[in-house]
Amino acid sequence: MDSIRFRTLPKLLLALFLTVATVGQSLAQEVGSAPAVSKEGVTPGATAGADGAPAAAEGAAPAAGGGDAAAIQAGDALFKGNCAQCHAVNEKVVGPALAGITKRRPMSWIIPWIKNSSKVVASGDAYAVKLFNEYGKQQMPSFALSDDEIKSIIAYTVSQEGSANNTPTGGATAGTDGTAPANENGSTEAGQYIDLLMIVLVVVLIVLVVTLVIIANLMKDVLRGRKDLSGRDVEQLNQRYDFSKIYKSGAVRGIAVTVFILVVLYESVQAAMGIGLTQGYQPTQPIAFSHKLHAGENQINCAYCHTSVYKSKSANIPSPNICMNCHSQIKTESPEIKKIYRAIERKQPIQWVRIHNLPDLAYFNHSQHTQVGGLECQTCHGPIQNMDVVYQYSALTMGWCINCHRETPLNTKGNAYYDNLVKLHDTKNSAVPFTVSSNGGTECSKCHY
Repeated sequence: MDSIRFRTLPKLLLALFLTVATVGQSLAQEVGSAPAVSKEGVTPGATAGADGAPAAAEGAAPAAGGGDAAAIQAGDALFKGNCAQCHAVNEKVVGPALAGITKRRPMSWIIPWIKNSSKVVASGDAYAVKLFNEYGKQQMPSFALSDDEIKSIIAYTVSQEGSANNTPTGGATAGTDGTAPANENGSTEAGQYIDLLMIVLVVVLIVLVVTLVIIANLMKDVLRGRKDLSGRDVEQLNQRYDFSKIYKSGAVRGIAVTVFILVVLYESVQAAMGIGLTQGYQPTQPIAFSHKLHAGENQINCAYCHTSVYKSKSANIPSPNICMNCHSQIKTESPEIKKIYRAIERKQPIQWVRIHNLPDLAYFNHSQHTQVGGLECQTCHGPIQNMDVVYQYSALTMGWCINCHRETPLNTKGNAYYDNLVKLHDTKNSAVPFTVSSNGGTECSKCHY
């Protein structure tokens, strides 16, 4: 009888492990179940909606299947998951304040705006274009929200008008600094609770396993002292598992070799694809120039130093005389400024280290993107106004450029050159905005010729 109990011990351990794991997973799902927040349509790294926001409108309907309270609750979760990083109800943050939007725009305008603001801007809508220009031409990402979800956001924003507890928790522009929306307090606390619960369950499981192992060893000692055991019981008691059979097994060796080959191939492909990529490159410059101080804190326009940014194929590096416009009077004793003086005295250029460098086989015109396309510096260079030392923010690969051309709409209003192209495009697919790609922006000869 004792030997039978001993033989069933591994099965008990396995059953105990599966039970604890199942209970832990169920509890984690129960604790972590929160209102679903739709994030589809939001491109990671895209510049978030400074040109508009999920906003309320007259006649806002409650969320499907619920009354006003249910709509507000659902809208709260949706707002915090999709909007709160760039918008507050009662104050301007990155995008406009949402209070009073019900009196400014109708629902028939707001729903298309939230779903695809680029298309509304590209259509030439006067209010949309005005809003887009007012907030620095920062493109709000598209949101794959249903009409009822948008209406629930509207119900929430209306309920929060005049209150002071709706400031955003993100505090940064999505896509400008590359960060994702910050978690709200509720979801953060729930996540921490789940982590703590899983740690406790793992500790309990380890203690139980250790206890059962100790009990098994004690049972072995007791059984070894008995004289009435049969030959089968003695054989079972003295049985030792030969672990050498595992690594000597042909199947195990085959699996190990296969896994090793796959890992080597994966790393080799990743290394090959990374050749020539310099994303994150941040060299030390000969002079400690801070874009954070000049472009950020002092808000000096980029074009003041980079004078050809809107009219030339390349954005020039400023000459020392541009620096002297200010530093002939400001911080003249600074060791870094004295380096500029020495360069002028010696009539030698400052040896700046180039960071953004495209291969010769790719044609790129800076003014075509900034002057014609109306792109902001941050679209490609990231949060340059926050960088003490500049680094390459974007990948600048062909795929990165093509994706931008596919997703960026063209504002064709007032430009007769595009009239026939837009008409032809709309006859085929009016639901898709007229993008750079629609104008041939993904053809090989656009960049390689």
